[in-house]
Amino acid sequence: MTERSWTKLWKAAEAARRRAYAPYSKFHVGAAIECDDGSIVSGCNVENASYGLTVCAERNAIGAMVLQGRKPKRVSIVVDHVRPVPPCGVCRQVLAEFAEMNVEVRSKTLDGQELKTTVGELLPFAFTSAFLDEAKPKTKKQR
Repeated sequence: MTERSWTKLWKAAEAARRRAYAPYSKFHVGAAIECDDGSIVSGCNVENASYGLTVCAERNAIGAMVLQGRKPKRVSIVVDHVRPVPPCGVCRQVLAEFAEMNVEVRSKTLDGQELKTTVGELLPFAFTSAFLDEAKPKTKKQR
């Protein structure tokens, strides 16, 4: 992917960031996913006074992608912070559920600093459905 091809994705993530609902942390995040069909879905973080109910921008974008029946091709995140911020652990696990490990994930600050990584680099030992599909060893009682 060329740097130029990221332009639409960055714009979508920044537009989503501006819609973030973050009255408690003041940490506004926008995410955009380019899907396998070329469409772009976005999401923003939505906080709640009961912090455990807060939903991150990345997970909101993934939910929109799933609703449209798409798969992720690449992910962009925009944050108003002094340095690029990677997805949290929960978002990494959710990304691993839907994306191939080589899907590129980029985080960018408003002043242009950028972090480039992949889903696999963010979560090298992801818990995936492969673990659920593997045969369980039989115990002595089952033999």
